Amino acid sequence: MVEFTRRKLIASSAAAAIGTGAVGLAGAEEDPEEHDTLEAPHVKGNIDRFSTTALGAEVTGPFVFETGELLYSLQGPRNDNIEPFDTGGVGVFDDFQFTFNGANDEFDELEAPRTDREEKQVLSAAGEYRLLVQTGDEINGGTERFGHPQTPDGTELVEICEDEYEGIGEQADMNFFVSTNEEGTEGYLFTNNEIRPGGITRTPLYRDEDGYWQADLENAMELENTEPFRDIGGTKTNCYGDLSPWETPLSAEEEYGHPRVNGLATVSDIVDQGSGVGLRGGSEFWNRPNILEVEASLQEIFGDETAYPMGLHNNRNTEKLAYHLGVDPVDQAEEEAEDGDGLKTVNTPDPIGDEEFPNRYRYGKIVEITAPTAEVPTPVKHHVFGRAAWECPEVLPDERTVYLASDGGAKGIYKFVAEEPIPEYDTRMDVRGTLYAMKAAEIGEGPVAETDLEIEWLELGTASNAEIESWIADYDDVTQVDYLETHAETDWEDDLETALAEADEEVAINGNQDYITDEEIVEWAAQYEERGPDGVDEELRRVPFLETRAAAKEIGASVEFNKAEGIDAHDEAEPGDFIYFGISSLGGSMADEHGDIRFDEVQSGVLYRAELQDDYDVSRLEPVVVGPNGSDSKSVLDQSLINVDNVMVMDDGRVLLCEDKSPFGRERTYRNDALWVYEPPTSLSVDSVAVSHGGTGTADLTLSSVPDGLAGGRVTVSIEHAEVAEITGASYHDAIELTADPTISDDGSSVEFQFADLENAIESGSMDVTLASLELEGTGTGTTDITVEIHALDDDDGNAIDSRSHTGVVVTGPPAVGGPGSGRNPTDPDGDGKFEDVNGNGRLDYDDVVLLFDHIEDESVTLNADAYDFNENGRIDYNDVTELYDET
Repeated sequence: MVEFTRRKLIASSAAAAIGTGAVGLAGAEEDPEEHDTLEAPHVKGNIDRFSTTALGAEVTGPFVFETGELLYSLQGPRNDNIEPFDTGGVGVFDDFQFTFNGANDEFDELEAPRTDREEKQVLSAAGEYRLLVQTGDEINGGTERFGHPQTPDGTELVEICEDEYEGIGEQADMNFFVSTNEEGTEGYLFTNNEIRPGGITRTPLYRDEDGYWQADLENAMELENTEPFRDIGGTKTNCYGDLSPWETPLSAEEEYGHPRVNGLATVSDIVDQGSGVGLRGGSEFWNRPNILEVEASLQEIFGDETAYPMGLHNNRNTEKLAYHLGVDPVDQAEEEAEDGDGLKTVNTPDPIGDEEFPNRYRYGKIVEITAPTAEVPTPVKHHVFGRAAWECPEVLPDERTVYLASDGGAKGIYKFVAEEPIPEYDTRMDVRGTLYAMKAAEIGEGPVAETDLEIEWLELGTASNAEIESWIADYDDVTQVDYLETHAETDWEDDLETALAEADEEVAINGNQDYITDEEIVEWAAQYEERGPDGVDEELRRVPFLETRAAAKEIGASVEFNKAEGIDAHDEAEPGDFIYFGISSLGGSMADEHGDIRFDEVQSGVLYRAELQDDYDVSRLEPVVVGPNGSDSKSVLDQSLINVDNVMVMDDGRVLLCEDKSPFGRERTYRNDALWVYEPPTSLSVDSVAVSHGGTGTADLTLSSVPDGLAGGRVTVSIEHAEVAEITGASYHDAIELTADPTISDDGSSVEFQFADLENAIESGSMDVTLASLELEGTGTGTTDITVEIHALDDDDGNAIDSRSHTGVVVTGPPAVGGPGSGRNPTDPDGDGKFEDVNGNGRLDYDDVVLLFDHIEDESVTLNADAYDFNENGRIDYNDVTELYDET
């Protein structure tokens, strides 16, 4: 099955090259017009199905151990599945390991389930899925159960809440393992439960005498039931997450209920029309008693003028979160069940006045579990990352850059950059940095599979966790009683029903005055436009961190992303590597006439990738897997990724793609969600290099992987600006036997390589294969791209290798400061494009500061402003001297 899939994709690639418009999966190439969106489905590379989960269950929380073993969560299975797959939990695949060679050759692709029995269990292409822990299992010496939050006195919430309470841990999601020994054979597994209040379970894992993973349930614990978690307000709807480079789990609160305005409307739209009726989002009703009843109340008050408040349903169980924090239940009653079968527990509209009532600005955060191996770990909410429906964060190896995806319809994608590496701050509350929102624009007007997105990052604001915590604390005393006393004229203790209606009407029209107001958000945006993000009044700096989505929309960010559900790069990603973004369903506001992004709809979503730049920034999203639409043929749906959810990049560059397809057209073939393994096309890259003025450097030409070996090829490498650098020499790697002498152009701007691997010295599955090296000389000052053109590249089976080229950069430093003969050329010791080593002695020291000060007006400095503009204001000034001194 693997080879069949590869042949399809190779044929597709070849057809696309000659302009036929073919697409990447079976059936589609036969009649592309059957698709609502041409070029969908489409794959740049190869995908293979590894596992299907039991009916009803999503594939969530994938994790691959260093040994290559795989586990994932069985989230929300149907209760009529075959035991044990009728109950949610976390399981591992025994007797299987990924080999990290970049190729899907460890397994033959799994056939889709075809029988009722196959659909009601977990299937895999290799190994056997075995559940380690399941919902309701007794843990922590029998004092807790897996996935069951409790009140402070140890009572399970399910025992004191209304019968319709949704909050038992059938929703296991994120899994990350933190080792406690050097061998990696023991440690703790951290598992999210996507419930309200949120749950995070820490389960000790160990290898038994036969080498299989086992769970120590006796010593497992529900972290949400500990005092440190209650001290931060508990958590809510913990979805996927990340494992930081410093080995701490990061749990994402998927707070769908955070929108304060509906759809693509802005707060200024409400202010302009003088009313929020029909535009007010669910978050504005946060502290209303029995919040779900507000929909009927608004309908009765405003009739057809109203609209469903966005995210309202996801603010259910707010009272249960209060009970979890220690509030005594005040809104419980019993009434006759509708079926006449006894009594049932229901809510009453009695308001909670206890000051422990949850603060809405404490949810929708990334929660770092610090000291993860301590007796009781310490949670920290990173307020600096903003507030949203976080599906996941991705912390990059610089330990400063964090990408964040907000799930649901009409949501955003964000980036945070810390001023210092996060683990280097004295405390996490000192973490300070800048929050950005993504603004995206389509490049061209082609089909989805051929349309990249150009990315601009809009700066929202700069603050520290401690500052934002102080702003959030201003709203800690807001309760459900305040909702009535702030917004209703009638005394709620005399007439609760009338007071509720009056408050609902007032909030719908003028907003919830207990929290940040509409007027404050509009004023923040006006000052932002006039003065920039750092120039807004002090009291308004809180706006983009507490009302992140609303603020981003006001300044033109793209918030029409529909279900951004996955972001990941491999753990040691460097500039030039890829980070992946999963959009589960490319529709809604991404595919209508209202937003900035106006795609053809792809109901089943798109996987994008972006190349990490030198500063771990990204500026372009490229579609690599485009799903089908529900009307496609069975054969297409069978072989397609549908509604990508969690995304995990393995160390060899392959990507685990999890499905959350829910009801979709594939139910005509099989009804299960699947886990796919994406094998990206080979990348042929040339190094970036910094050389001094008149100096030389070496850049290697490297293939990221050769899953099926390398027969040979022909490649040209070119320097875009020969006045900056030129190619003076070239050589092949020793392993390549048959080569033609590298052909360097007369002006040194290009070199052609032609080679063949006759003895199979480069084996199938090899990673990071160096083909050749270039000698470069800096001929002038500046920067130039090094581009790679692939004329031919074939594998050992005679097939063209599906590949892409990666551009390198040559930075040529300025001449010696003070003019010719003054000394050595400056160098860039940290590779950031700034030449801190002004005197060229190979290090940054005080003499560099003095030399720059003495020659700040010399042409050797003023004509090379980019090299010495350390304060990045676009010119050379004495503050650059100060900035350089600060770096010493």
